[in-house]
Amino acid sequence: MFKKILIANRGEIACRVILTARRMGIQTVAVYSEADVDARHVSLADEAVCIGPAPSRESYLRGDKIIEACQAKQAQAVHPGYGFLSENESFARQVEEAGFVFIGPKHHSIAAMGDKIASKKLAAQAQVNTIPGHNAAIDTPEQAVEIARGIGYPVMIKASAGGGGKGLRVAVDDRQALEGFTACRNEARSSFGDDRVFIEKFVEEPRHIEIQVLGDAHGHVVYLHERECSIQRRHQKVIEEAPSPFISEATRAAMGAQAVALAKAVDYQSAGTVEFVVGKDQQFYFLEMNTRLQVEHPVTECITGIDLVEQMIRVAAGEPLAFAQADIPRRGWAIECRINAEDPFRNFLPSTGRLVRFSPPMQTLHAAQPMLAQGGVRVDTGVVEGGEISMFYDSMIAKLIVHGADRAQAIERMRQALGAFVIRGVASNIPFQSALLSHPDFVAGDFNTGFIQTHYAQGFSAEQVRHEDPSFLVALAAAMHQRYRQRADGISGQLAGHGVVHKQELVAVIQGARGVNREVGLLLQPQPGDAVKVQIGERSYDIRMEWRFAGIRAEGHCNAQPFTAQGVRQGLWYHVDHQGAQMRVQILSPGAADLLRLMPYKAPADLSKFLLSPMPGLLSELLVQPGQAVQAGERLAVIEAMKMENILTASQDGVVHEVLARKGESLTVDQPILSFD
Repeated sequence: MFKKILIANRGEIACRVILTARRMGIQTVAVYSEADVDARHVSLADEAVCIGPAPSRESYLRGDKIIEACQAKQAQAVHPGYGFLSENESFARQVEEAGFVFIGPKHHSIAAMGDKIASKKLAAQAQVNTIPGHNAAIDTPEQAVEIARGIGYPVMIKASAGGGGKGLRVAVDDRQALEGFTACRNEARSSFGDDRVFIEKFVEEPRHIEIQVLGDAHGHVVYLHERECSIQRRHQKVIEEAPSPFISEATRAAMGAQAVALAKAVDYQSAGTVEFVVGKDQQFYFLEMNTRLQVEHPVTECITGIDLVEQMIRVAAGEPLAFAQADIPRRGWAIECRINAEDPFRNFLPSTGRLVRFSPPMQTLHAAQPMLAQGGVRVDTGVVEGGEISMFYDSMIAKLIVHGADRAQAIERMRQALGAFVIRGVASNIPFQSALLSHPDFVAGDFNTGFIQTHYAQGFSAEQVRHEDPSFLVALAAAMHQRYRQRADGISGQLAGHGVVHKQELVAVIQGARGVNREVGLLLQPQPGDAVKVQIGERSYDIRMEWRFAGIRAEGHCNAQPFTAQGVRQGLWYHVDHQGAQMRVQILSPGAADLLRLMPYKAPADLSKFLLSPMPGLLSELLVQPGQAVQAGERLAVIEAMKMENILTASQDGVVHEVLARKGESLTVDQPILSFD
């Protein structure tokens, strides 16, 4: 067994590998960029080496610097995590030629499966079901349109070296095929250094289901059941679960057998994932093989009790698998939500900055530790409170994983855990995750990869979250208001006979759009201890909760039923959040409510004649100049943020008046880029 390994990655996955290595008694070396000097993975590792400036291409993608770090620290092996160089055949070969062990598949396996065109041919030879398509590299946009027409729309345009949703577009007509081909090539060139693109048929109403495989150097290959990864936005996975609520036992066995056959065909030695697209008739087709550890591997660990990182290390050290296919259990149900730094209320634009508050829900399960029979909650993260979410890397803050006895318990456990997850300083997609977990179609297991596009075609807004009892949010705000009243009661020095007198009849003012608020009358009655009874119309709420003035998380019981929510006072407003539903409320006396009603509404400034940056990022392209006439939908600029290209287009016809930002400039949110006449 190795005595010391180097983790050629950052963030959550680097921390994850370190935890398993520590349990196995293996020392670890972290690498980091100048932007990550204070990152969690750096402090967790036994040793750390700076390998360059913040941009990935100058640090985490520099294989030569990583090998130099191995030599300097006398590490014996390299774990690549996922992303960056994890599926780079050249890097794996360089590691091996330098005398180190690559904790992953052999470079020839990565080469065979990492190239999506070659992998489809190999899959067909191994008698694995494949999707119809054009499996040779395409040279021009015009050729792409011609091929797409021949296959028949809709088609999927994919970068041969792509992954993680990058270098992938779905086209339903000639225009989208033309634009999608160009965008895929550009993304693939910048992200992977390989701009080859191919096209295949897009299976309608598909489900994305993947099989986890594990092989060793002694010819043994097993599969560890499947993961359902159909809840996706822009081809990026949002929620993953294991097992799938859709496929039958017969389909599961057939997919597993084909995944094992493919892994054996390329002499696969490590953890890997064979991805399939499954139609509503349970016909399945090979998509690709990811020759690395997957982001969503924890759900497989939960249902099998097998530490996949440990198995990767043991296989790389030459050990045979300690179990056969029949020995692999499938216990309960696991769900993972990716908690990303993005604003769901602003079309999921990236959000960067400092984590002012970061308080995950209480963990009962931990990476690299045995799974508890009763399940629980696990949080995998690479950040700490006070840390910074950088524009240079991906948007993941953490992975929230739950394990329950069945799917219903896992869903409920995840809803509670999302409600308890406190993040402030940057926006997160937790409200959207909560809405998805509550959607009746998701609860019923009735979904496919088009679920988000179908149900949130116009984007996501707070109004789309329907709380089963909105009055509970008002009662929660009133209970918090009562805490402030109790504190006022205790202020010292109050003159006898002139102390604070509280009314029980109050008005809740619920903030609406454009200054149009809604009012609800309520009766606030203190109870023994810190309890309070709130009467709203015919409904009564007996609330007992733990909540501090400086805190955010509120946990307790309402009418003897447990709840987890969040609440904070901002000025005179209470901002409350429960199960994805949010509300801003003021609790006022009737007289104060009358006065508030008379206050004028201050409309925001008209910024329609400016192009504003919707996110922090790098202005990589500026496509217009002063005096140029533009039409609605025309491309104006391209912003790079968190490894993705974001194209800004004109919302209406106009003429460019002035250019206010220059190419290569780092932009802040709402910074003006252009003005129009």
